Formats: sequence, structure tokens, C-alpha cells
Amino acid sequence: MTTPPGGDDKGPDQGKSTLRDLPGLAAFAAMGTTIAGCLAVGVVLGLFLDHLWDLAPAGLLLGIVLGTVAAVVSVVQLVRRYL
Repeated sequence: MTTPPGGDDKGPDQGKSTLRDLPGLAAFAAMGTTIAGCLAVGVVLGLFLDHLWDLAPAGLLLGIVLGTVAAVVSVVQLVRRYL
């Protein structure tokens, strides 16, 4: 018995669709944790500089900017792996 073109036959790979999606999901998870980690390190270092040198908001703003730059560079490197 054959299945007509466009039929409902799922084939043997039906249960493996989630396994095929894992590398993509892992890439998005890596990007998310990279962004969160870079921003968190930037904020913590900025707050530390504020406390150390009494630079009220300047250290925090510098930390946010440097964390954002680090996050963008890291995500670009992660994306280039898949291009």
C-alpha cells in the first residue's frame, strides 16, 4: 500500500522532530544566557566602580554600555557559526 503525494504518512522521523530542533533551541539558549551574563557582569562591575570611586550613576552607565557591547560581540560570534 502506497501513500499518495501529500498524504498523511508521517514516516519514521515523526518522533525525532524535537531531537532535530535541539541544536536550534540550544543556540537560542546560548544567546540568551550570553546576553544576560554580559549585561549582569557589566552592571555588577559598574556598581562596584560606583561604590569604589563614588561615581554615582557614571560607573553603572559605563558598565551597562560595556556589557551591551560585549553581548553584541558575543552574539555575533555565535551567529556566525551558523552562517
